[in-house]
Amino acid sequence: MINLLKEVGRGKRGARDLAYDEALLAANAILELKATPAQIGAFFIAERIKMESVEEIEAFVNVCRKHAHRAPIQQGLDCAGPYDGRKKSFYASYSTAFVLAAAGLPVTLHGAASLPPKWGITLHDLLKDSGIDADLLSRDRIIQAAKKTGVLYVPAEEWCPPLKALRSIRVELDMRTVLNTAEKLIDYSHSPYLIFGVYHNTVFERMAKLANNLAYKKALIVQGVEGSEDLFIERPTRTYFVEEGQSQLHIIDPDAYGLETSVPDVIWTPAEQVRETEAVLQGRGHLAFANQVMLNAAVRLKLADKVDSIEEGLYVSKDLLDNGTPWELYRKWQNVMGTQSVLPCSS
Repeated sequence: MINLLKEVGRGKRGARDLAYDEALLAANAILELKATPAQIGAFFIAERIKMESVEEIEAFVNVCRKHAHRAPIQQGLDCAGPYDGRKKSFYASYSTAFVLAAAGLPVTLHGAASLPPKWGITLHDLLKDSGIDADLLSRDRIIQAAKKTGVLYVPAEEWCPPLKALRSIRVELDMRTVLNTAEKLIDYSHSPYLIFGVYHNTVFERMAKLANNLAYKKALIVQGVEGSEDLFIERPTRTYFVEEGQSQLHIIDPDAYGLETSVPDVIWTPAEQVRETEAVLQGRGHLAFANQVMLNAAVRLKLADKVDSIEEGLYVSKDLLDNGTPWELYRKWQNVMGTQSVLPCSS
């Protein structure tokens, strides 16, 4: 580990990217806690300064996958949003998941308690506000909810224990690390389709190459709301479409579909997120958030080949919201996840 640290930590001019095999050694040492806390922290900071290469991130993803519980529970769309949460925006992916499931596209969501650097509201917080502590649910319970509804929520630190073991170091550093990217790509359900949120458009090319290396059938890299996978509804969103080794920039403009809407100022709390989620699913949400859910659902249905166009996806999504099927799935999912007595996590 010391030799690897010397390579990535030589400073602005001397540091170099690790080859994939070297990065695997570092990832194994860190995720298996063979490296000391000081070495782990130093590596994370050195990588943050140098900026992680595709090969380095891929190595961390593959080692995370090796230590995670992964099974083809439902092979649909993996929604890879930031684990550090939201501070000033609606969690459209949560509502959207039930629209997609109602349209026949299984969805995998995953997350954990809030992390640096944003320390925002997470899906974990939304579930807890609804009376569901995902960290305490058995794996069987979570899988049962997915099989009944098409929506899988994975508590990442329970299904990939090294993430939990490294939490204290990440909290002490209070900054982004390579794990902020790697943890989003563990792909717990072997999904052929990926939608992945990024904050800066400067990482489009690297993330597109990474998605190709990880062999997703199709992926959409989204410079979305607060670095999430959620498309904006008040302005165009820059995205990168990835398929069969090729990638291209695609601007998705809500105005082109008659959906552009000003977003109201909301002081977001977990309770307010849940309230608006349920309002949208019941057909009585704010127009901006209802439109945002429909646009995100339409684009994701198109990505996963469930519809031939975004326009068709909008028609399908609106019809589903109007007939109440996503709301019924949401209530069924909540019942399976939350109303029975909690059990210890499966080993």
